[in-house]
Amino acid sequence: MGMVSVQQQKKIHPLKFIMWVAMASIVMMFAGLTSAYIIKSNQASWQEIKMPQLFWFSTGAILISSITIQMAVSSFKKGVLNKYRQLLGVTSVLGIVFVVLQLLGFQQLWDSGIQFRGVAGAGQFLYVVFGLHIVHVLGGIIALLIMAIQTIFFRTKTRTSISIEVAATYWHFVDLLWLYIIIFFLLIG
Repeated sequence: MGMVSVQQQKKIHPLKFIMWVAMASIVMMFAGLTSAYIIKSNQASWQEIKMPQLFWFSTGAILISSITIQMAVSSFKKGVLNKYRQLLGVTSVLGIVFVVLQLLGFQQLWDSGIQFRGVAGAGQFLYVVFGLHIVHVLGGIIALLIMAIQTIFFRTKTRTSISIEVAATYWHFVDLLWLYIIIFFLLIG
């Protein structure tokens, strides 16, 4: 009987397993896109792109959001649900700020002539890679808002931190993914 409980404790929670599989898939997708970018960047017609300043501000917003999501995890585990909800809200707002700054940065790129047309070039890769990242951030924002709403309307006697741990791990992942993307484009772009 003692062996069974030890084995059960070593098993990964199904939600965490699904999250890790999803993150591995996302990594493979972005690795494929950045590999294609490297191959295409060797073409003679390749156009270099200067990153908009707004992308640096969006980077700051998403990095700060990693701190606030971790503070939310801590608040949940301590049972301070009001602070937990507030921190989920702050993290969500920072995620929205990130997305808005990204969209404004894309508008600057578009206005400067880096558009999504013609033979695949740097602009198209930027729009696809950065756009896919924005979609993943938006998914995280929706999850955080749902979790905050659940603590308001659905009070249960037993609280598990699995959901917030999964959400925080995913949020840190999209933050690290953004750092990879921006560093990649700065070095290779």
